[in-house]
Amino acid sequence: MLSLLERLERGLDAVTRPVVFAAMAALIGVISLQIISRVAFTAVGWTEEVARFLLVWITFLAATLAYRAGRHIAVTFVVDALPGLGGRIARIIAHLVVLAFLLALIVIGWNYMQLQSFQKSASLRLSMTWVYAVMPLAGALMAFTTLVAIVRELTGQTPATPQEAA
Repeated sequence: MLSLLERLERGLDAVTRPVVFAAMAALIGVISLQIISRVAFTAVGWTEEVARFLLVWITFLAATLAYRAGRHIAVTFVVDALPGLGGRIARIIAHLVVLAFLLALIVIGWNYMQLQSFQKSASLRLSMTWVYAVMPLAGALMAFTTLVAIVRELTGQTPATPQEAA
């Protein structure tokens, strides 16, 4: 079961990485267009809005990649100091706390997305549902990663370093 979950996790990363890369490339292009248009002629109005929305999506999606790679800030000296079973139990509890937070992010993000569904963006007239959809999506991706980490802990197959999990 763990190998299936890990393959699915790697597959999600294989999709997320190029999406983040493409969004970064698009952000660079949009900001370049904004600068050139302001200097050379009249500013293109939609560029500021697109840049803002891309930055929001990049931030949340890249956070999922960083979370999977163990790159988020963590204070682990107490858990690391615990021997054997104590350390495993502490890590499982920590993962459960993170999972509770991520489930709250999913629920709150979903509710906020629904609350803003009637609103349209100023320039593009894009439904704000699409802008806020990244909150529950990123929460779900990180929650899945957390569930895989819990299964790893329960089966005793925890990687030695976060880089090995990547």
